[in-house]
Amino acid sequence: MALTAQDVFVETVQPLPPDEQFRLAMLILQELSVVNQSDTWNEQDKKDLTTASLQYATALYPEEKDLV
Repeated sequence: MALTAQDVFVETVQPLPPDEQFRLAMLILQELSVVNQSDTWNEQDKKDLTTASLQYATALYPEEKDLV
């Protein structure tokens, strides 16, 4: 029978002292936060977003020349 997350928590995590529970949580979050490079923005993506944002702001506030 496969264990559920609830089973693991009740049987293994809950008995741990709070500092070890926190350490375990940090390890899990670090594992989940590994960045998939295909999902990151490259420099061109950032430039394109900046340009589009500035063009949008200019269209919204054409009388405010000092904003851009």
